[in-house]
Amino acid sequence: MIEDSPFVAAAPVLVPMPAERPYTYAVPAGMRVVPGSIVRVPLGPRQVAGIVWDGAVEKVDAKKLRPIEQVFDCPPIDRAMRRFVDWIAQYTLSPPGMVARMLLRAPEAFDPEPWIEGLQRTFAKPDRMTGARMRVLETAEGGLAWTRSGLAHAAGVSSTVIDGLKAQGVFDTVMIPPRPVVAAPDPGYAQPSLMPDQCDAAEMLRTNVAAGAFGVTLLDGVTGSGKTEVYFEAVAAALDRGMQVLILLPEIALTHAFLERFQERFGAKPAEWHSDLPPKMRERVWRQVAEGGVRVVAGARSALFLPFRELGLIVVDEEHDPAYKQEDRVFYNARDMAVVRGHIGGFPVVLASATPSVESRVNASQGRYSRAVLSARFAEAALPDLKTIDMRRAPPARGGFLSPVLLGHMRQTLEKKEQSLLFLNRRGYAPLTLCRVCGHRFGCPVCSAWLVEHRFRGQLVCHHCGHNERRPEACPECGTLDHLVACGPGVERI
Repeated sequence: MIEDSPFVAAAPVLVPMPAERPYTYAVPAGMRVVPGSIVRVPLGPRQVAGIVWDGAVEKVDAKKLRPIEQVFDCPPIDRAMRRFVDWIAQYTLSPPGMVARMLLRAPEAFDPEPWIEGLQRTFAKPDRMTGARMRVLETAEGGLAWTRSGLAHAAGVSSTVIDGLKAQGVFDTVMIPPRPVVAAPDPGYAQPSLMPDQCDAAEMLRTNVAAGAFGVTLLDGVTGSGKTEVYFEAVAAALDRGMQVLILLPEIALTHAFLERFQERFGAKPAEWHSDLPPKMRERVWRQVAEGGVRVVAGARSALFLPFRELGLIVVDEEHDPAYKQEDRVFYNARDMAVVRGHIGGFPVVLASATPSVESRVNASQGRYSRAVLSARFAEAALPDLKTIDMRRAPPARGGFLSPVLLGHMRQTLEKKEQSLLFLNRRGYAPLTLCRVCGHRFGCPVCSAWLVEHRFRGQLVCHHCGHNERRPEACPECGTLDHLVACGPGVERI
């Protein structure tokens, strides 16, 4: 209690800054805050959003405390998420404020979405009936509320027709609540046809979800074995229990095709969360996740920090993918943090992959994770034939980089009017540039890695730190002109 002041208490507030601990703020009389409340507080000359945190407040002279300015009208961050933030901060040696910053990515979502002015049919009739007015009245039958533009579009008339009917008392003005960002998924919408091994794996996941306790299952299945359909059954089980679900995918895998597959199974698409989401949609998704309206989110690694109200299952698809690693500000692997989130929240986690990571394989072999194996492709589809070429026995021609065996198969493919696709994990033209006279090699002056030539751009680029410079005509070591040679193949050279 703060004496001799209009403030009745003090509260620790974690602000989204590189802060090692929460700051103490005064709580004005009549203001009610609880741990997890999102508030607006002064920080230097600025106003920032922060979260009322757990723990005791520091003993500070009451006269030095600045007051909390506002408590936002949004659900508080729950205890499990606050523990998750503290755990990540401690594990990654990051300031808790920087972890909290990932939680507060949609500041405009802290205030409720405004209701929309709409129209609802009354029992009054217009003075004069026209074809356009008749279409409007037929469309508006049933007592549903419409927006002005929505009703005009549905009836195929101009907005002036709607205005005329409203002026004659045919419509009353009503307020319409914000629309959901996505429709609610129906776990019983379309029952899948599963193979026997898929049924066994799906039953295992459903049992884990029904238990409502923490546990990690590695869903290990070859490409095309139907892993997605299997973990969709776990999603359905969680929805049946009234829980929210998070499906994490590498951003490149969060495609229209995946969303369509989800809609075919559940009758509605999941809410999306990724870096390309428009700001307004990002705010609406954040808010509706916090309120519990959004039941399923499919998102990239940052979706792990959405303020779920009733999270009951996390699925990490392609769990081996390096895209789950964040390597700036707060360093973390979303796959591992999903397991931590499940442990703190007391719900199951599913890791799915055709090529599980070493860490997940070891955890499964040592009994920390349970494992469901799908060894056959769905509908008995055959895997492609693989052939390894020994480059010592079939070396490329002088000055070339492709084996004659590979070139022969490519020619046959082209003769059949078909396409070939080559993969090479080397960007640029050549991984090394050197001088044929003195042997000088071009290295990065910042990090000492070899510079990669990008011939189309006329530059030498370091793929480690990003340093780049123009490719010179003369060797910087001996000054000889036109004796620089590119060594090795890159995508441009192939």
